[in-house]
Formats: sequence, C-alpha cells, structure tokens
Amino acid sequence: MNVQNKESFLNNLADRLNRPRRTQGVARPDWSVYPQYEVFKGASQDELVEVLEKQCEAIHTDFIQTDQMELPIVLEETIRKYDGKSIIVSNDPRNEKYGLNRFYKNLDENVNVHIWDPELGKGNQVIAEQADVGITFSDITLAESATVTLFNNKNNGRSISLLPKTYIAIIPKSTLVPRMTQAANQIHEATLKGETVASYVSFISGPSNSADIEMNLIVGVHGPIKATYILVD
Repeated sequence: MNVQNKESFLNNLADRLNRPRRTQGVARPDWSVYPQYEVFKGASQDELVEVLEKQCEAIHTDFIQTDQMELPIVLEETIRKYDGKSIIVSNDPRNEKYGLNRFYKNLDENVNVHIWDPELGKGNQVIAEQADVGITFSDITLAESATVTLFNNKNNGRSISLLPKTYIAIIPKSTLVPRMTQAANQIHEATLKGETVASYVSFISGPSNSADIEMNLIVGVHGPIKATYILVD
C-alpha cells in the first residue's frame, strides 16, 4: 500500500504539538499487567458459544446454531421469517465452500438474489438500499459483545450489513474469539507480516440501535431493524 504525504503530515503534526519529531527510540510500553487477556482466558470454543448466545439476547439478536449440512435449510427459514423477496450477499469464496451458491440459485423464483459485483460500482449500494435482507460471513466473531467482524473489500461492501431492512450473519464456529482484544491482535499481526489487510473493518453488534435519549435503548433506527446470527459448526 502506498502512503501519500506521510512525512509532511507527521512533520506538520509534530510542529503543531510544539516538539521535534521522534523517528527512533520509540518502544511499545511493557506493562506490568495485561487484564485484557484475562477475560475468558482458556475458554473452549463451546464455552464461547454459550457466551455469544447469551449476549445475543442482550442485543436483541436471534441466535441459531446449526451445521454445514443444515445451513441452507436454516438460512431459507430465516429469509422467510424476514419476508425476504430481495437479498444482497457478499461475493465471498465461502459461498461455494458452504454450498450457498447453489442454494441462492435454487431459491423461490419470486426471491431476487444479488451477489455483490465490484464491476457494478455504486449500483450495489442502490440494490442494498432496496433489499429486504443482507447476508455476510463473519471473519472474526467476538463472543463477549456478540460482535461480528467484517473485512470489507471490493467483493464485500459494507452496504450489505448497513442498508437492507434486516441482516443475517453466518458465523463459522472457527471464527470465535473472546473479545475485541484478539481481533485487534489478529489484524495487527497480519500487518506486521506484510499481509494485505482490509482497508475498512466493520464491527457489528446486532441490529441498529441508539440510546441517545436518556439511555433508553431503541432498536432499528438507522439500519437493519432485525438481525440473526447463524453459527455453523
């Protein structure tokens, strides 16, 4: 990735802080304790599933656990529950792995499925605005907060999880981690290794909501009004 105007930006920042730039001798602090790593330390994947399911109740999100063979059946039932006639899904290689490309083709002829097409550009956003259901896979799943992490890219636009009336996250069990700490570590380590990291990462915890007014939670205010997490063994 090419970083433009890095030096001039950092020089200007140091100038505004009235101090010289430090270009060497900067080391990450070695703290005496790291409490963020103690939360759910040593928890098994099954124990994290229990944490995730319980937290889904708190964030008004339906939770379903299934296996790969039954996934198409569960997914179709959820789409019907949401009265989904128009669906937008990410162009994810896992669609093929989990047998969903065939599933989408065989859906009722009255159900229109659009797979995100990078060649279509902003046309994808227009389709997402009108869609009944958006469907993506989770890349990292935070059990503590029931949060799905999406690595957005040209085949997985963030509009899929933001604009449709309802949202379905397909969660491979292998993506479960205790909390944000582990997700940040994964992204940081990938960066250090020089791996390509998504330029935009979305953290989604259930349907849209707000508690701006006297801390009263209102669900479904500026995005999907309902959400379902389907965890797949």
